[in-house]
Order: sequence, then structure tokens, then C-alpha cells
Amino acid sequence: MRIADAVLEIARDEGVDRIFGNPGTTELPFVDAVSRADGMPYVLGVHENAVVAMADGYARATRRPALVNLHVAAGTANGLIGLLNAQRSRIPLVVVAGQQDSRHLIQDPMLAGDLVAMATSVTKMAVEARRADEVPILLRRAFKAARQTPRGPAFVSVPMDFFEEELVGPVPARSRVDEVGQVPDVAGAVALLEGARRPAVIAGDGVARSDAVGELVALAETLGATVYGAPMFDTINFPLDHPAYAGMLAPENSVIRGGLDGHDVVVLAGVRAFVPHHYSAVAAVGPQTRLIQIDDDPATIGHVYPVEVGLAGDVGRILTAITRGIEATGSRPDTVGRSPRAAVSVDGSEGVLDPRVAAAVIADHLPAGAVVVEEAITTGLLLRDRLRLNEPGSFQHTVGGGLGWGAGAAVGVALGRPGRRVVAALGDGCTLFGLQALWSAAREGVAVTYLVFNNGEYRTLKQTLAHMGGRPLDNPVGMDLEPPHIDWPALAGGLGVRGVRAEGAAHLAELLGAYGPGDGPVLIEVPITSFVDG
Repeated sequence: MRIADAVLEIARDEGVDRIFGNPGTTELPFVDAVSRADGMPYVLGVHENAVVAMADGYARATRRPALVNLHVAAGTANGLIGLLNAQRSRIPLVVVAGQQDSRHLIQDPMLAGDLVAMATSVTKMAVEARRADEVPILLRRAFKAARQTPRGPAFVSVPMDFFEEELVGPVPARSRVDEVGQVPDVAGAVALLEGARRPAVIAGDGVARSDAVGELVALAETLGATVYGAPMFDTINFPLDHPAYAGMLAPENSVIRGGLDGHDVVVLAGVRAFVPHHYSAVAAVGPQTRLIQIDDDPATIGHVYPVEVGLAGDVGRILTAITRGIEATGSRPDTVGRSPRAAVSVDGSEGVLDPRVAAAVIADHLPAGAVVVEEAITTGLLLRDRLRLNEPGSFQHTVGGGLGWGAGAAVGVALGRPGRRVVAALGDGCTLFGLQALWSAAREGVAVTYLVFNNGEYRTLKQTLAHMGGRPLDNPVGMDLEPPHIDWPALAGGLGVRGVRAEGAAHLAELLGAYGPGDGPVLIEVPITSFVDG
């Protein structure tokens, strides 16, 4: 058995059923092995940023590691932004990158480079095989690293000639690791919560990663606690339509502080960090707020703000233990959730839409069973506030911040969730960073509705500038995408995706309902007005 075939055998055993890649010369022996393998499709992308984003979305949808194929230094460099997103969002990916032939690396051949150094800062593990017989062992290590808490991407560089060598001995077996372990003593958390006058819970992405949404709902209801979404959460960690849900905390320390100061005890459930966007002299947590932090990664406990009780382990089991330890005597405070959402009038909204109107129409007219993939920096905040999704996995975002993720992630989610329509809500600037993914969407025929909010500018930069001491917005440099005007329907059509422009609120609602799980991709341009305060 060649090493390339051993790589495929290990991948199958690890649950991989397709490979995402953009191959080059150094991967030819591996791609040849894939072409001869049954039931292992190669999902082709025409740029590595799109490739990694597609794998990211597929890993989220299938809840198992996805395999990515990149090409030497140039391909690895193009894929780094996607690996950064996966690392920050804790998405399990395994990257196999082809290195130049080991027999002429001494000559510094074209495209060769220190791939390990490039990948180290954005992966959990980055290694290069020194001999062919190391490749299977390193690949097993990579899958193990990707799965282990905290999850994330792992990277293996393989010189081209190693793929063609024969494997000596058997393919190494997969090691089975039970990470659940014992539940820590929750007595301190129970005592603190029993004495709380106005407890609150912040729902972070560690809840969804642990399949613990139901357990968090049970704790919140037992406590009568107000529940906030962690700033820029990636997925559904608490039902957005639950009466206790008070909305997402904005990623600004002063806003977070304003919300938390009204609570004496706050449970950080699966919250890695508050991820504020900009510097503030104000701390997100005041001195009177007592924190309980629960996470599957011990390194996050008390990482920025000191906690009174820190509990590391399986988030769901810890939440259940706390709930069972609290006596539900009826003495808990009344639940205080979000205020009723403000009505948004959409009557007569034609042509260019107010972004509030666009967000309201989308939230109210999502196709049945839709999965929302969101990468819209300013309008996305408005959409989050309107959504009332409650199914785990029905909303996806990346806290990584590397633009261009959404277009590719939507392809991966659609491949991993057949039978569901994926609605990708994207900013125009974000879409331009990941545009090549539309070609893959057309090639794979995925059920994705791309909504591109077109305001012709980097609005988030203008908003930030406006909030920096009221600086003027006259002739801002580098913040406008027009002129020239981007013809989004034509751009989509050039990549094989049908494109259409929404001509108003009613037309947008009609278009949202026109495409179902059995239809291919479509891009809907949603022209929106500029705004400052959102």
C-alpha cells in the first residue's frame, strides 16, 4: 500500500467522506489516489480561502473533522485566513499540504517554504513528515488533536515523494479517547446561585459544542435567570425565542458592563472570552459582579476576569449537576427576558431598503427549516436581533473575523445538511473576499440562497470612525466600494450562480420563498441604505 492510499484509509476510519481542496503539482500522487478511490469525492475550490471555509462549514454541519488538501507555501498562505477562523471558532479540521519533493528541498525549489512555521500560529498542531513512514502516525495525531478539547485545526506537511512510497507495516489504528471525565464539585456554584438575588447566564459557544443547549435551558428556568448571548456568538447556544433570552451582548465593554451591572451573580456558560471589538478603558465586568465560569477548556477559566467559581469539564454534565443541586423552591427571582422587539414597518419599502427593514423581512420569511450562515458585519447585528431560531446548528457565524468565510461555509453547511436550505446573509465586502466559493456552489449544485447586502461601502469602518470622538466622515479614505458599481447578479452569473436583485421588501420576501431544499444556488442582491447607529 502506498502512503497516499494509507492516508485515505486513515481518513475513512476517522469519519471523512469527502475531501476539500485545490491541488497543485506536489499533491498529484495524492489526488491520483483519490481519483481511484470509491466514495471519496473531491470538493474542488478555485481558491484556498474558499476551500478552508467550505471544510469549516462541513465540519460544523456534520460535527466531525473535515479533511483539507492545500498546496505548498502559496496554497498554505492562501488558506491561513480560513485556519485562523477555524482556530478561533474551535472547528476541527485536518490539513494535509503537499511539500516539494524531499530530494531537492536543499535547492530551495519554487513554491517550497517553511510550511510548519506558516501554519503554527493558526493551528493546534503543525508538523512536517521527515520520512514517509511518519505520515500515517502524524495523520492519526492530527485527527486526535483536531477532536480534543479545545478543538481546532491541525496541519501535516507531506513531501511529494513520500506519497508514492510503500508503507512498511500496518496502518496505525485509531486511538479511542474518552474525554468526559469526572464532573467537578459544583457545591460552590450551587451555594453562590442559591444566594443570588438577580442571577444571569451568558450563553457561549461551548454550550453548543457540548450539545448542552437543553441543559442550559433547564438551569436558566430553575434559576429564573436572564440569559444573554455571548458577544458575536457563532451558533445557537440558547433558543432565541425563549422568554428568558434578553438578546446578544454587544462586543463593547461599556455595553457588556451596562448589562451585567444589574446582576449580582453571572454564569459564563461555555464563554471563551467577551471579544470586544475596540479598546475601552471600562472593564466588561464590574467589581460587584461575582462570576461562575464553566468551560471544557481549563485555560479559559479566569483568563481575563477573575472568577469566584471555575468549573472545567463537560459543559452539559456540569450544568445538569448545578441544576440538580439547586432547590427549586419558588424563591428564585422572576425571569426577566428581552423586551418585545420593536415593530419595523415594511409597507411601501421599495428599491433600496433600510437595513432594519431588510433584516426584518429576512427573519420573518426564512424558508422552513433554513440554516442561516451570517457574515454581515453591520446588518448582521440587526438580523441577529430579529431572528427567533431555536434549533441547535440553525445559525452559523465565525468569531475569527477573517473575511470571506461565509460564502464558502455556506457550501460546506449545505453539503453536510442535505435537505435543508442554507441562507447566507453576507456583507458586500465580505462576499468579495470569498467570491470564488460561488463557483464551487454552482459546481456542487448546493441549496444556498446568498443574500448580499449592498451598501457599496465598508460601513463598519465609518461607524467606528464616527464613534471615535465624533470625527468627520467627509471623504473617508479606503471605505467606499463604489465607483465603479458592482453588478452582483452579473458577477454571480459569471461564476455559474443565478443572480437577481431584490427590488423592495415584498420582492425580497417573495424571493426568499421561491427556493427550497431541492433548488440550486441563487444570489440575491439586497440594496441597502447607509446607516450609522444600527
